[in-house]
Amino acid sequence: MRILALTLDLDDTLWPVWPALERADHAIDAYLRENHPDVARAWPIDAMRELRARVAAERLDLAHDFTTQRQITLQQAFAACGDEVAPIDALWEVYFAARNSVEFYPDALPALQRIGAARPMASLTNGNADLERIGIHAHFVHRVCARDTGMAKPDARIFHAAAELLGVAPASILHVGDDPLMDVVGARDAGLRTAWMNRRGDAWPTDLGVPPDLDLRDMNELADWLERHDAPA
Repeated sequence: MRILALTLDLDDTLWPVWPALERADHAIDAYLRENHPDVARAWPIDAMRELRARVAAERLDLAHDFTTQRQITLQQAFAACGDEVAPIDALWEVYFAARNSVEFYPDALPALQRIGAARPMASLTNGNADLERIGIHAHFVHRVCARDTGMAKPDARIFHAAAELLGVAPASILHVGDDPLMDVVGARDAGLRTAWMNRRGDAWPTDLGVPPDLDLRDMNELADWLERHDAPA
């Protein structure tokens, strides 16, 4: 297959996302304890997570927008304590700084440098990671996120939006991601080639149909494969 460009998932592909989300929840809790103790007492971390889950279930129109879901959660938590005006800007800065304090997989940064130097690459995510804050924006020529495009993976339209930005036909784009459904099936159905970042060495779920074009253990395997196969003219 001739690969002219890549789209790349972020969370759980370049770094494990749960530690960052855990830090962000604890950062919000610490801020509330110091500045709004009544809200902190009413909404400890587990209760805040349950509230966010309810917001997500009630606001299906925001399934593509984790940022607004979280901000609504904070607004509702304050309102339940009798405060209709939540300090959303301050709270979001606390959350966002911690959420973007990620710990890369050891292979991620060296491989990004190799891949980005050889082929144009766009980030493609349902999440709200910030490439500038994380410090990897220079490796990407475009960034595509569900919140901005109004649809989330595995919707084919978000993959096609990335292909349009890259100026490359979907069949010549390799999408790389960790989620079998969101990344592999979504990209495959949109006409892209697929690489599953399968760090645990799991078996491909047979109920999801055709397996990915590439089954990779880390980003270095991807960089090696790209250097061996079909470099652009």
